[in-house]
Amino acid sequence: MKIADITQLKTSGFLPQPPEVALTLLASSRENEMTLSDIGRFIQANPTLSRCLGQRMNKTPTHSHDITSLSEAIFRVDLTAVKQLAIGISLLEQYQHGSCKGFDYPSFWSHALLMALAMEALGKTTRICTPDELFACGLLARIGCLALATIYPDAYTDILATHKQDPSISLSLLEQQRLQIDHNQLTAAMLIDFDIPMILVESIYYHEAPMESGFSEESHPFQLVRLFHLAKQVADLGLSSESERTERISELLLLGGNIGLDSESFGDFFDQVNVEWQSWGKILNLPIPALPSFHKMMGMLVTSPDNAADASALRVLLVEDEPSSRMLAESVLTKILGHTVFSANDGKQAFSLAMEIMPHIVITDWLMPTMDGLELTKALRAADWGKNVYIIMLTSFEDDEQIAEAFEAGVNDYVTKPIDIRAFRARLRAAWHYRKLQESWERDRAHLKRFAAELAVTNRKLRHAALTDTLTEIPNRRAGMEALAGAWNTASRAGLPIAVMLVDIDFFKKINDTYGHAVGDKILKEVAISIRDNTRKGDTFCRMGGEEFLMVCQNGSKDAQSVCLFAERLRRHIKMKTIVVNETPIRITISIGVAIKEASMTSDDQLVNAADKALYAAKNGGRDRVCLFLDNQLVDCDKWSATLS
Repeated sequence: MKIADITQLKTSGFLPQPPEVALTLLASSRENEMTLSDIGRFIQANPTLSRCLGQRMNKTPTHSHDITSLSEAIFRVDLTAVKQLAIGISLLEQYQHGSCKGFDYPSFWSHALLMALAMEALGKTTRICTPDELFACGLLARIGCLALATIYPDAYTDILATHKQDPSISLSLLEQQRLQIDHNQLTAAMLIDFDIPMILVESIYYHEAPMESGFSEESHPFQLVRLFHLAKQVADLGLSSESERTERISELLLLGGNIGLDSESFGDFFDQVNVEWQSWGKILNLPIPALPSFHKMMGMLVTSPDNAADASALRVLLVEDEPSSRMLAESVLTKILGHTVFSANDGKQAFSLAMEIMPHIVITDWLMPTMDGLELTKALRAADWGKNVYIIMLTSFEDDEQIAEAFEAGVNDYVTKPIDIRAFRARLRAAWHYRKLQESWERDRAHLKRFAAELAVTNRKLRHAALTDTLTEIPNRRAGMEALAGAWNTASRAGLPIAVMLVDIDFFKKINDTYGHAVGDKILKEVAISIRDNTRKGDTFCRMGGEEFLMVCQNGSKDAQSVCLFAERLRRHIKMKTIVVNETPIRITISIGVAIKEASMTSDDQLVNAADKALYAAKNGGRDRVCLFLDNQLVDCDKWSATLS
């Protein structure tokens, strides 16, 4: 990943910077000098941030009462989340206006807010990362656009105008061509400066084109990239016009299917986020458009007025510089043929008007000043939205070579001047049939995309079933081995630590023999759920088979002692747990074998074998203990940790 060097931009003083309150909070948190009272004092200096913090906490369902005091809200949110929220909200407040005439500042922040809320909701659905952190990252995911608009206001206005004229050219490419830097690079550099974790920075950097990341599709970084991509598409839909929604909704259903959301679930997800968007917009004084429900928008795609059988539903753009000819054509089109007509005097004016009204048919004269009919046709065909417009050329030419030139430029049909009403009506009827066929094709394509989305959901559910243990509902051996392989490759490539733990329930056969297999199954499930709920973010826990479980530890596995302490906490937690079956309390214990990736190990199999040896030593040493395989030796973790401390 290429990240821009922003040192020069920072020293220039033009790069967007949070105000003093957020910078002080950021600097103090780096030095670990902040107390809760310090944080409260800094946040109280920003009333909007105070309201936002309360809003975030009171919508969390785990709280039994509304949080009314700032100190309680801060206590409930960790410092990292407060710091990130402070940066995002303070930038939003400070940069709602600017000198870049082509940059819509309020819409930018409305889009950012919807992306933040979508990321937060997706974080709760997938549990891939903390929702608070994802909210802040969603809010700042496109901060590079604001930065470029702030640093290069005139040049960025031209870039945005070019992109609007031809959206098929990526904004990043236009930025690179003109400024030798793009908004994704600048976003990544700024997020690093704001102390955002690198895994989130990388995911944001690639969120516009997930497949360019090079991440394995099953990896944690790719899952994050996919969520940011989906959240951006949600935000794009929120600010799109009715005419743009067909393509966006079909794409969203397909993306939602990739994370297990069918059309019904995705509609509920979008509507919930939309309600929160409206509420947050009032707090932050942002222009939030009123959207219908997701399912209503889907219905409007099928029952749109454009699909009406009456030909009068067609929008016709008439381009004619000669007033008398234009008035005659308008009269024929509106009074005789019943179409809705928009008029322009030349090709340049027509092209600008076409971007606003999205006509079904363009009827243009050939010879006009500024931009003639042939140039207008080529301009329309060069734009994605203009490829399907039906174009009729009005011309006094009847030369075959000239007519052929018009068809090669993209004209669908032509009418000679002076206009013959009967022939003109026939040409318009052909255009109407073309439009109906095009609508039918678009509906079929939307249905196919929806079917593909539903199929993706089904496939994901099947994959989930294939990777889930049916009894305990945690990942099975196959899922665990896949996670281990991915973690091993990542650790080997980046030189990062990795550890595994093998967990075994003590005397489980005796439990089955004494209480029966039904009770044994309940104990397996209770133990699995209890350990799963105590795993750390980024760790993978699975059932290997029987009463044996595997945990792959990536976070917090920087040394043997930290992993042993974590394993000891799990052991004690299970030992303190009482499982009641048929009013009979049952106490159980577990044995754990731990192994750390060492330089001599060449495969993940060797790592698991080392953990297996440690587990055997724990069982052989009396059970209810944790043993570590370290430097080709077996160590009792409890005794070893005591000697270290």
